[in-house]
Amino acid sequence: MPVNLNNPIIAFSPQNTNNLDMKKRYRNLILLSVILLSFIMHFSFFSRDLMSIHVWRQTQTQSTIVNFYEEDMNILNPHRNNRGNGDGIFRMEFPLMQWLVACTYKVFGEHLVISRLFMFVIAVFSILGMYRMLNAVFRNEALALMGAWAFTFSPSFFYYTINPIPDNLALCCSIWGMALFFEWRMKGKPYQLLVSGFLLGTGALCKLPFILCFIVPVIYFIIQTFENGFSKRNTGNAVIHCSFILLPLAWYITVIPQWKGNGIVMGMLDHHVSFLEYLDYLQHNLVSNLPELLLNYGSVPFFIAGFYFIRKRKAYKHSFFLLFLAWSIAVLGYFLFELNMIGKIHDYYLFPFYPLLFLLVGYGAWNIYSMGSRMARYIVLVLLLVLPLTAWLRMQNRWEPSTPGFNRDLLEYKVELRNAVPGDALCIAGNDESGFIFFYYIDKKGWAFSDDQLSAAEMKRMITEGAKYLYSDSRIIENDSNCRQFLDTLILERGTVRVYRLRSGKGRP
Repeated sequence: MPVNLNNPIIAFSPQNTNNLDMKKRYRNLILLSVILLSFIMHFSFFSRDLMSIHVWRQTQTQSTIVNFYEEDMNILNPHRNNRGNGDGIFRMEFPLMQWLVACTYKVFGEHLVISRLFMFVIAVFSILGMYRMLNAVFRNEALALMGAWAFTFSPSFFYYTINPIPDNLALCCSIWGMALFFEWRMKGKPYQLLVSGFLLGTGALCKLPFILCFIVPVIYFIIQTFENGFSKRNTGNAVIHCSFILLPLAWYITVIPQWKGNGIVMGMLDHHVSFLEYLDYLQHNLVSNLPELLLNYGSVPFFIAGFYFIRKRKAYKHSFFLLFLAWSIAVLGYFLFELNMIGKIHDYYLFPFYPLLFLLVGYGAWNIYSMGSRMARYIVLVLLLVLPLTAWLRMQNRWEPSTPGFNRDLLEYKVELRNAVPGDALCIAGNDESGFIFFYYIDKKGWAFSDDQLSAAEMKRMITEGAKYLYSDSRIIENDSNCRQFLDTLILERGTVRVYRLRSGKGRP
């Protein structure tokens, strides 16, 4: 007979945990210590500019924040800098996070450190949410603390803790949405179900893949109906909670048709990746990204142990196991569908895995700790204590100015490059394949080019449409006889970057 879904998930725990409740002050002290340690480890990086892995995504997000602040606080109108002479409105994920940071700019002024601090606050709530979710699922505070500690020092999460990307808020909302859903099952308070649905909907709005979290309440209400029959109460709860999925659905149904050349929509149906490349991506994510970036090598033993103890304690017989199984299948399906876009480097695409991964990590860590062996306890404690060190060693070089992940001269001479021409002047800028990095560092709008590809005809058109200056690190374009006719005066040269005033577009094409 299946276990009643209204019961706590005791079957997932190694023993009845009623006597394991920690004193509130000890619990709060541990959580505070985790947050304080993370803050100290990030402190020297708060003042650093944007750089390193996925700096294109960070500069895109930060530019949207600045454009909200400087141009238009309408949350429905996120602007990008690579806009030509247009308004630059480009809608992808719902820009709630970017808009909220822009609101803080209205109070404190435009400072990148505010964006980083805002991201850190989001990360703090994610850590606390992970603790609440694990505690709601397992009814075991020690287990929840272990899982939250391990999550804090996931190298990938540690890196993005202070970096402006919308996935941070999406993850935070989704973790809390799941935590409140399971707390609702314990306490039955209607507001918990309502807020859970709102947060899950908000998480999916901020980043579409997190819509997969809704699979848990959907499966839950379906199982309730099968086991207990149709009831107005269960149906009402299902409608209240799951109606929040309409928010992200409405947004993405509206904006996705505007996306051009975006492989995210097509996923594996976009056949530009061969089957062998696909297998190579799969192998890399399994043997490198998963243990090294998502988990942390110190958490790998806990992760593996989680699977072992699920089998040993027959946790799979608990009805709630179906919820986690369905959730896991949904997230794995997303991963396989988007693998050609995830490739080997897009680790932030894997954020939807975090709640499931650290459910297993916390469960495995606690089960090893509770085996009764002193050696087992020492092993768990040592592995937990080594996690901050391994996260630091893996990620601290990502804020190294000598290797920013793009033309270093943009970073080194940022202020001079920004001040070289009027702030409102439209510019042509490159090389920049991303279309975001160059414009972020020179703080201008206009047209981006890449791979030394800018024809005289294109330059003439851009000048006709309002381009006044050229920012370039391409000697090929500058020395091209057809393009050189449009170069008037060399205003500034810093490192490999040159700034030219442009002539009118009356030259030959």
